[in-house]
This record gives sequence, C-alpha cells and structure tokens, in this order.
Amino acid sequence: MTHDPRSAMLRAALDAAERGWYVFPLRPGDKRPALHGEATCPHTGECAGGHMKWEQRATRDPERIRTTWWHTPYNIGIATGPSNLLVVDLDMPKHKDSRDAPCGAATFKALCERAGHAVPTTYQVRTASGGEHLYFTAPEGLRLTNTAGTIGQLVDTRAWGGYVVAAGSLTPAGTYEAVCGSVAAPLPPWLQAILQPVPKASQAPSGPVTAQCRRYADVALTNETWNVVTAQVGQREGALFRAARALGRLVAWGDLPRHVVEQALQEAGETAGLPAAQCRATLRSALNWSIAHNQTRRDTA
Repeated sequence: MTHDPRSAMLRAALDAAERGWYVFPLRPGDKRPALHGEATCPHTGECAGGHMKWEQRATRDPERIRTTWWHTPYNIGIATGPSNLLVVDLDMPKHKDSRDAPCGAATFKALCERAGHAVPTTYQVRTASGGEHLYFTAPEGLRLTNTAGTIGQLVDTRAWGGYVVAAGSLTPAGTYEAVCGSVAAPLPPWLQAILQPVPKASQAPSGPVTAQCRRYADVALTNETWNVVTAQVGQREGALFRAARALGRLVAWGDLPRHVVEQALQEAGETAGLPAAQCRATLRSALNWSIAHNQTRRDTA
C-alpha cells in the first residue's frame, strides 16, 4: 500500500482543528507559511477588505481545510494565539561546538525543579530537530505573546503573533510527531507568573516630578525586594522576574541605577533560596527586556 502524503496531511490538519486549534498551510516539506505576503496580495477573496496575514486566515472550518489540503501535501501550521495556546519550544543546541551545552528540555526541567514542580504532563510534540513542543491552554482573557530566552537558554514560547508546526508535518530533517499526552493541560500558574507582562504604570498629570519620581522609585525598590524575599516556594522565580521587570522601567527612566537594582534583587533572590547563578540569569534577562521596552517615560506618581 502506498502512502498518500496529501491524505496524511489532511487528516493531521483536521485532527488539529477538531482539538479547537486554528490551522493554516505551510510550504510542503518546510516550516514557512504557504500563504501570499502583503507585497503580492491580490486583495480578493479573504483579502478583499485588506491584506490578511496567516494568523487572521488560520481556520478550524473542516470544509476550508479539505479544500486547502486536498490536492497539495502542505505542512500544517497552528496559529497559537487564536487557538488559545501557549506552546513552550524546547530547542536543541544548533552548533557542533555547543554539544556539551544543556538542551532546552534540560534547562526547562531544571527550572521546574527550582520552582518545586515536576515537568508538566501535557500534549507534547517531538520536533524534526529532536526538540520538544509542550502545549498548554492559556487562561481566558490573558493575551500572552512570544518570548525568546526569557525563561532560559533554548527555551522559547509561542502565543499571539506566533505559530508552531503541527504533528504530522514532514521536513528534510524529519517528522513532527505527537509523543505524549492527549490534551493540552492548563498553563501552570508559576509559569504564567514568569510570562505575564508587567502591568503598565498608571498615568498621572505631567509636570516637575523629579523628586516625586525618586521617592516612588525608592518605595518601589523596597516593596519589590520584599516581595522576592517573602515569596513562597514555587513562586520565588516568578516574583524575582516580575520585580526585575517592574524596576527595569525605573532604570530606563533614570530613576534608579541599574547596579543598585541588580544588587538589591540579587541579594533578595539568594535570601529567598534561589541559586546565585539563576538569580543573575533571571535578572539580566528581565532587566534587559524591561529597559528596552520602556524608553519613553510613563509617569508613575
């Protein structure tokens, strides 16, 4: 019996849609979208009202899926945001000279252990490169976005604005294969705490606020440091990450020196029981992100 790749991909796309996930075609044997880009948009059909990107054109409609995959063995992309998914992407080291470096799965396992939890049991896909995709359902109303290295080295996430290659897809490097779990588990609260964006500072009337901002910054430093020191087991890493993001904007605005924030939170993290190296890595990642994304002052008092 010959294997028909068109029917295999069609079945895989329909299976993903039956799970409630929004799919769109990827190029056969590739990970790139098969849909036209904005520059070549015909502005007809779905795009009659303006160009629609792959995230907008992803579908769960069985008839549309059959029409798309019936004649061509497209690989399958899952639009994680519309599918209400947060997928943790555990990658493999890409360079030969880094083969002794821990893979994403090992890094994530160590993170789970430090948080006081086992690696969550959930729907899991082995990627063509030997990595892993862990699927989680995101809480309703929470709009998470993609991250790269925020959690740890070779540990990325895909949510709104991202997609993953679905099980059943084929590339020259190998097959994407479901290997564990039948359903996507809810996103663990401790992991959500690390990924959830820091709330924006409240707006206030403009004016001479230098002294006022400094007082606010000093209070914020004290409060955030205390939050880290008093965090419960399983919540300490998340508390440190949130504190660094919150104080990072004050560093960006010139209200606090970076070295003061790093020293205070490093000491707080170690006092709470986190390893020194993990504190440094978490602080560096969170502060760098926050400073880069808060170059424009938003008054806080």
